[in-house]
Amino acid sequence: MKSTESAALRDYTTLRLGGVAARLVTAATDEQLVSVVRAADAAAEPVLVLGGGSNLVVADEGFPGTVVRVASAGVQLVRDRGSVEATVAAGEDWDGLVQRCIAEGLSGIECLSGIPGLTGATPIQNVGAYGQEVAQTVEAVRVYDRLRDEILAMPAADCCFDYRTSVFKRRATMGPGAALNPASATGRWVVLSVRLRLAADRLSAPVRYAELAKVLDVAEGCRVPLAEARAAVLGLRRGKGMVLDPADPDTRSAGSFFTNPIVPATQFASLQATVEAPIPHWPAADEQVKLSAAWLIEHSGFGKGFRLSDDPDGARISTKHTLALTNPGNATTAGLVRLARGVRDGVLRQFGVELANEPVLVGVEL
Repeated sequence: MKSTESAALRDYTTLRLGGVAARLVTAATDEQLVSVVRAADAAAEPVLVLGGGSNLVVADEGFPGTVVRVASAGVQLVRDRGSVEATVAAGEDWDGLVQRCIAEGLSGIECLSGIPGLTGATPIQNVGAYGQEVAQTVEAVRVYDRLRDEILAMPAADCCFDYRTSVFKRRATMGPGAALNPASATGRWVVLSVRLRLAADRLSAPVRYAELAKVLDVAEGCRVPLAEARAAVLGLRRGKGMVLDPADPDTRSAGSFFTNPIVPATQFASLQATVEAPIPHWPAADEQVKLSAAWLIEHSGFGKGFRLSDDPDGARISTKHTLALTNPGNATTAGLVRLARGVRDGVLRQFGVELANEPVLVGVEL
């Protein structure tokens, strides 16, 4: 276990933003991770569990407590007839895992190729892309419960997976009469490992995303070799600046900054009646409709490359994808948050739809 005082968090986030942490501890095992979090809780000290930093926006002022960097490793594969149970340490690189599964002929997460970050973060926000979500393969998540001070395996049914969220992301709820230190940036459960159920099949799951099907030149519902699915997904992501590349400032982001809003069908019908162009949308649960946040942003006057006029060298909307807010090199977290507020408020004025941030915000609020 390694401990560093006054560590610059910008070095640990894909946005390359964030001030100094009072202390940064690198935990290489579950035991070390639990020990550090438990000690911080006992001292009523703020704690932030850090993965790959790809879904994190940290204040310029930094973090006044202990940041625990997850560095655990290990992948265990157990074959069972036509499927494989994969138990993966929280500190394993996610895209490295996807690449390994494809090489070994394991299907179910191939469309999640190119997503930066660590495996332990994937169930927290239920990462998804191109018609797949990690929730479709999760069997259980092994966690440290800070409220009860115990380690347990939570079955998928208890994880409350939904669009880009889970019980792990709803960090405010600790239980009756109990609450975390309000300065804490990590919720009740600390993810230690994830157990996935994958198909032993060298063909992808049925392709459910129109854009991906078009690139693959197949009909929706068809299956393709795993390597072809991965290559197509990586190509699409690169075109949107969503594959990390030190030479491309558009990839210096936290991925999609806003989730696609879900509204009642009646609200969508009223909204569509006010504009001539068809609004991209998809059916959602409970007679609701999911709208394209990118479309709403663009049609509210925020195009690719948009910057605030009083911050010409600061944060901007990606030149490749309007859902990503980027740091071209001289941005600050404060400037990025101001840009995000401007986009959110502009969409609300134009369409009456409020966008919600996808990244976790530490020390700042929209």
